[in-house]
Amino acid sequence: MMAKADTIVVVGVGARTPLGFDAASSAAAVRAGISAIQDHPYMIDRFGERMKVTRDTGVDVAITGPDRAVEIAVSPALDALRPLHAARQATGVSLILSTGEARPGQAEGFAAQVYAKLRSRLAQRVVLDGGGSTAGGHAGGLLAIYHACKMLRDGKAEFCLAGGVDTYLEPETLEWLDENEQLHSEGNIYGFCPGEAAGFCLLTMLTTARAYGLQPLLEVVGASTASEENRIKTESVVLGEGLGAAFRFLFEDAPKDPVGRIICDMNGERYRGNEYGFAVIRNPGRFRDAADFETPADCWGDVGAASGPLFVTLITEAEARNYQDAPLSLIWASSENGARAAVLLGGPRRAA
Repeated sequence: MMAKADTIVVVGVGARTPLGFDAASSAAAVRAGISAIQDHPYMIDRFGERMKVTRDTGVDVAITGPDRAVEIAVSPALDALRPLHAARQATGVSLILSTGEARPGQAEGFAAQVYAKLRSRLAQRVVLDGGGSTAGGHAGGLLAIYHACKMLRDGKAEFCLAGGVDTYLEPETLEWLDENEQLHSEGNIYGFCPGEAAGFCLLTMLTTARAYGLQPLLEVVGASTASEENRIKTESVVLGEGLGAAFRFLFEDAPKDPVGRIICDMNGERYRGNEYGFAVIRNPGRFRDAADFETPADCWGDVGAASGPLFVTLITEAEARNYQDAPLSLIWASSENGARAAVLLGGPRRAA
């Protein structure tokens, strides 16, 4: 199949997770089923047990707040930009970044502070031109990819660096999760293990990639967003309307091939499993096997806004190492604020 001239492609990725400081080691650890979940050094949950978390052991525990998020984000952002540095021409890059949603333990204006600090660190290495930040939550990294695709299609950017960074490890945040009965433990099996990570994707049009001599890693077949009214931690019952709509918007213009690989931000909370089940029912015939989905939070913990771009790196690694057996991959994530986002990805052969 010939790629359209307006095809959007991924030309660079970067990852930093509790499993590894780059995309290759993180993806290899997830593929091997290795878990980074461990006891917190000193935080105790309501059952008197040490909290189960995942941590970036390369960042000093004394570094907190926006500075911690930036420290986690710098190396994967630079990794994603590396192919552009190898290209001959200089060009501007739009940085679109998401952090976790506003919550206890996160100062007001957290997303904007992280964005400004990261921008100043990256500006020493690349010309940054436009972009923005949002406290998007779990779906945030995928929302960044969605907005990047829109900027590229509208001709408002030549390259977009879309990413997410999140860290749940502030003591006040962990206590808040515990009070909300969201922490996973032997006494609460339907909770999650909070973590910290960052993921980035460098996106451009296929024509631009060719002009710069850049190799497409993946094709972005589609990106969609929707909103769910029946949110987690409320009395309402989720019926998958928001996520189902996000899937439907994606599939409207997608190839008819069934989705062969599914990666999502399910983290052990019952709500997310129920939501996905209903969303699948609302989109019959589009999945090779809807029950065959991957949940990397089992390995690297719940990494919030970083989830989506990190899922992209799992697929680029699979393509690069020839163990990706699906022509179409679906990645999706759900924020507590109701935001839903999904991205459909095809292999680099589609964009050849």
